Amino acid sequence: MSKTCLECRNGEKFETSFSMAFQPIIDVAAQKVFAHEALVRGPAGEGAWSVLSTVDETNRYAFDQQCRVKAIELASSLYGQDDNVSLSINFMPNAVYEPRACIRLTLAAAMRTKFPTKNIIFEFTENEQLDTAHLFNILRTYRDMGFRTAIDDFGAGHAGLALLAEFQPDIAKLDMALIRGIDTDTARQKIVKHTVAMLDDLGVTPLCEGIETVGELRVLADLGVKLMQGYLIARPEFESLATPQYESLLKVA
Repeated sequence: MSKTCLECRNGEKFETSFSMAFQPIIDVAAQKVFAHEALVRGPAGEGAWSVLSTVDETNRYAFDQQCRVKAIELASSLYGQDDNVSLSINFMPNAVYEPRACIRLTLAAAMRTKFPTKNIIFEFTENEQLDTAHLFNILRTYRDMGFRTAIDDFGAGHAGLALLAEFQPDIAKLDMALIRGIDTDTARQKIVKHTVAMLDDLGVTPLCEGIETVGELRVLADLGVKLMQGYLIARPEFESLATPQYESLLKVA
């Protein structure tokens, strides 16, 4: 095994301190929190860019490893005994050279903290050119190991429908550009309506993010969207879990 591989597994070669904020994803139909998404932040709550700007070709493997471990460790301490809420962790497909080798540190963290692996969702963004064969290998390996997968910013990436035709993740997060102002835009309403129907037919759960207004939430609920995320529901909380105000939100839905 190469020295680089060992450094990656041990989370070495990434020296920037960071922590996590958590933003809830709610299940409107079940009236509960479905998951919390872990979002990288500086050690004192600084924006993600303060950390991401230090990631490059030499340390992205270690950064990806450390993010997974940090998210699991913090979520485990915050969730307590609640094993019904999932954790969504963003990962970088180009930072995974071999999925079974690169998952070992993640599994060790979950075992050490007693965090159920069935509650971990690996979320990726197709906003960069990827080796699709490599990506599908990662996603299929994760599925075989019992993890769930999600595609972020669906509708704005490189592969789009072609990717979905080859692999159906558990969740597809619709790009927020489709959500913004949907309550006053009939074109967006029609696009989201048919996208949700297509995803349902494929067995993929649609999730709408970036919800900022009551009007947007109302229209999405009418279109049958159950999983929602956005500032209207709750902003990310640094090293803490935000509590959505269900009653006021569900009244308008």
